[in-house]
Amino acid sequence: MALSATNSIEASMAPKIPPRVYIETSIVSYLTARSTRDLIAAARQELTRTWWGVRRGEFDLVSSQLVLREAGRGDPEAAALRLQALAGVRLLDITDRAIQLAESIIAAALVPAAAADDALHVAIAVDQGVEFLLTWNCRHIANATIWKALSEHCATRGLAVPNICTPDMLIGE
Repeated sequence: MALSATNSIEASMAPKIPPRVYIETSIVSYLTARSTRDLIAAARQELTRTWWGVRRGEFDLVSSQLVLREAGRGDPEAAALRLQALAGVRLLDITDRAIQLAESIIAAALVPAAAADDALHVAIAVDQGVEFLLTWNCRHIANATIWKALSEHCATRGLAVPNICTPDMLIGE
């Protein structure tokens, strides 16, 4: 009995490892975008800024070179803000296994070939075993139907899809 209590105490004293969250490009885009009158975009901006300001410190933020490349496109001033927001976020490797997984996702028509980068975001997160993929891309990534198909596709390869969510789903209380 004493051994069990000792193990419980040691386990409770061990440092808690924060869950990893893969930051997809749409997050930094909404985070740094100019204010808009579009109600949906404005709500997404506010939710993203709230999550970033209140909850981001509770997670181990990760991203990829793919996100840096996407965030660096477009208006130079806006790109600079997006890249600045990503400063200090650890970059995950884009492995051959991730590339092969992205190709299989496209071949299975789970994500269209025109959205190959979206398939690669998912594949990187799966390959690296992150707990959450944070995105506002509800067309190809944060989509319940696609998530189910991705989960089944990855499960046949012995892989698990992370929890794919938007900032409002990860804000908590």
